[in-house]
Amino acid sequence: MAVDNSSSAQSKSAAPVTDPGKIRNVVFVGSSGSGKTTVVEGLLLTTGEIGRAGSVAEGTTVTDYEDIEHRTNRSVGLALAPLSFGGVKVNLIDSPGYADYLGDLRAAIRAADAAVFVISAVDGISGATRLLWDELARERMPRAILITKLDNPRADYDAVAEACREAFGDSVLPMMVPIYQSEAEIGCLLDILTGKVVDFTSGKRVVRDAAGEEVGKMERNREAFIEQLITESGDEDLMEAYLEGGELDGEALKADLQKAMAAASFFPIMPMAAAGGIGSEDLLYLIRDGFPSPVVAAIPDVVDASGKTIDVSCDPKGPLVAEVIKTTQDSYVGRISIVRVFAGTLRAESTVHVEGAGAPYSDLGSHSSNERIGTLTSPLGAKQRPVPYAVAGDLAAVARLVGAETGDTLSDPSRVLIAQPWVSPEPMLPVAIKAVNSSDEDKLGTGLNRLVSEDPTLRVEHNQETRQTVLWTMGDAHVDVTFQRLADKFGVRVERVPYRVPLRETFAQKVQAEGRHVKQSGGHGQYAKCQIEVEPRAPGEGFEFVDKVVGGAVPRQFIPSVEKGVRTQMTKGVLAGYPVVDIRVTLFDGKAHSVDSSDAAFQMAGALALREAARKTGAISLLEPVVTMAILVDDEHVGAIMSDLSSRRGRLTGTESMAGGRTMVKAEVPQVEVTNYAIDLRSMSRGTGSFTSEYLGHEPMPQHRAEAVIKQTEEDKAK
Repeated sequence: MAVDNSSSAQSKSAAPVTDPGKIRNVVFVGSSGSGKTTVVEGLLLTTGEIGRAGSVAEGTTVTDYEDIEHRTNRSVGLALAPLSFGGVKVNLIDSPGYADYLGDLRAAIRAADAAVFVISAVDGISGATRLLWDELARERMPRAILITKLDNPRADYDAVAEACREAFGDSVLPMMVPIYQSEAEIGCLLDILTGKVVDFTSGKRVVRDAAGEEVGKMERNREAFIEQLITESGDEDLMEAYLEGGELDGEALKADLQKAMAAASFFPIMPMAAAGGIGSEDLLYLIRDGFPSPVVAAIPDVVDASGKTIDVSCDPKGPLVAEVIKTTQDSYVGRISIVRVFAGTLRAESTVHVEGAGAPYSDLGSHSSNERIGTLTSPLGAKQRPVPYAVAGDLAAVARLVGAETGDTLSDPSRVLIAQPWVSPEPMLPVAIKAVNSSDEDKLGTGLNRLVSEDPTLRVEHNQETRQTVLWTMGDAHVDVTFQRLADKFGVRVERVPYRVPLRETFAQKVQAEGRHVKQSGGHGQYAKCQIEVEPRAPGEGFEFVDKVVGGAVPRQFIPSVEKGVRTQMTKGVLAGYPVVDIRVTLFDGKAHSVDSSDAAFQMAGALALREAARKTGAISLLEPVVTMAILVDDEHVGAIMSDLSSRRGRLTGTESMAGGRTMVKAEVPQVEVTNYAIDLRSMSRGTGSFTSEYLGHEPMPQHRAEAVIKQTEEDKAK
C-alpha cells in the first residue's frame, strides 16, 4: 500500500484521541522466534516513538522497549506500545509466542481489533503456527500475514507465501512482493494493490512506477490478488469494471480491502526485513488504511446487573463499558491494570464500578466494588505518559485499581454493566510447592492470591487429602515465571515437592476387630470397648454405619461416638495415610464403665477398632483416581499418542476425526500416569496437541505400585 512519502513518518504524541475511528488496535501473533518483538520495535523506530541505541525520542530508548519484552515474559504477558501514524493512533500489542502463555494471547486478542500474524521466512510454518492461526480464526479476527527475516540468506518469500496459501486458504495472497538486488538484500517491493514499486536502492523509501521485468511480475501477481479481493468484498461494480478491463479506482480498492479484512475473509501477505527498516512503513499504511477501526469491530456481549442484554456501541458518549485485559504488580507503582474501553469514556480521577468476571455468565462467583481511578497513562516501556481520558476503542493503563482482576468489567456506578468474559484456557500441569522457611510461609498466601488475580491461567488448590498446596499451571515455563514473580514481587521463596495424587484406601474382605481404650492413672479414668465388623461395599457406595448392639452393651449415648471415631480414622487412613472409602462398619458389641466411660473414650475406641481391623485383615486395597481424557492431535501423531496411552495403563475408548486433519483420541487413564501430560503431549505432538480430562472414579491400584506407595509413605514417616 505505497504512499509517496520520501521523509520518514514522525510520531506526534499529543492530546488523547477523541474519535474512535482514528484508532487501530493491533495484536502481533506468532510462534516464539518469529520476530514479533523486532517488528514492533521497528515500527516504533519508524515513527520516532523510540530512538536507536544511544539516542532518545520521546524520552524512551530501545532499552526501554526491551523492558516491555522482559515484562511480557515475566509479568504483564502482553506489551502495549502506542504510536501515531498518519493521523491515526495505533496501539501495538506484542503477545507472547510460548504455548504456556495461551491465556495472555487470548487476552491480547480480546484487546485488539485486528492481528498481524508473524511468520519467519527462515522457519516457515509449523504445527504450532497453525494452532495460532486457528485461535484467531475462531474469533473471526481480521488479520494480515507478515513474513519476516527476509534479509537472511536462507529466506524464501515466495515459498513461505505459497505455504501460507496452502495452509490457510485461497484468500491468503501477497500484497507486496520483494525484489532482491543481491543475496539477502531487498532492493524494492512491488505493491500489488496500487501497482507501484517501493524502491529502497537509494537508501531512502521512494515510490515509482514499475519498469522492465517488474511489470511482468507485477501483472502476474496482481491478477489473482485483485480478483480475490473483489470477490471477498462483494463489490459488484468494481468486479464489473475489472472484467471489462477498465481502470480500477485506487480508493475503491482500498475500501474493498478494509471491508474484506473487517469480515475476516481476506488476508494479505506483507514482507519485512526489520533490520533495514524495509516494510515497516508499508505495514503501517496497511494498518491505517486496511485494518478495521474499533467503530466497525465487534464488541463483546454486555448485560446489566439483572442479566438483561444491553445494546452498546463504540460511542464515547455512551454508557461506560471497559474491561481489564491484564493486571500486574509494579514494585514502585503497585497494581497496574491494562484496560480496553469498549464503550463510553474512561476518565482520570473518576469513580467506576468494578464487577467480577464470573456472574452472571457463570456460577464461579463474583466480586464487585466502587473504586476511584487515579491517573490514566499510555504506557511505553518504563515510561508512563498521563492522559486525561480514554475514549471508546482505546487502551490505557490504570494504576492502583486495587479490587480489579483480569477479566473484570469497569462501568459507571449509576449503571452497572458487565461484558461477557473471554474463555481462558484450563491449566493442566499440577505442581506441589512448599515455602522455603517460616518467613516465606507467612507471606505465601497473600502472594499466591495476588498472582491468581493477575493470571486467570494460574489456579491454586489447597488439597486437604494430600495436605499439599498445588499450583495448576500451563507448563514448565509458566511454573518458572510464577516462582520468579513470587520471589521478586512478594519476597516469597518456594520449592517444588513431589506431587501426590489423592489416593483412597478400602477393605478387600470382611473382618471383625475390637477397639479397646482403657486408662486408669488416678482420678477420673477412661474406659471404652467396642467390637465392630468391617466389610467392603461396591465402588461409589460410600460409608455406612450399622448399629446392632443389644442389651445395652454400649450405652445409646455412646453409639454416635463410636461412629464419629470410625469416621475420623477413615479420613486419616489405615495403611498409607489416604482416606478410607466404600465400607460398611457394624457395631455389634462392646462394654462401658458407669464412671469412666465418655464420648471421647468411645471415639478413641472406634478409631482403634478400625485400625485393628486393618491390621488383622491385611487385605487393604489402594485405589487410584482414573480420568477420562480427550486428546486432540494432528492425524500424523495419532499412532504415537495411542501407543503412549497404552504404556500409561490407559484404556482407549475411541477416536473421532475432526476438521483440519486432526483426530480426537479418547481414553481412560490412571491420573498418576498423566500428572505431567501437559509437557509430554507437547513434546510428542511438536506443540500441536491439546487435551482435557475429567475425573471418572477410583479403581484398585496394581499391587506392585501400591507396595511402592506404601514403602514411600513409611520412608516419609521415618524422616
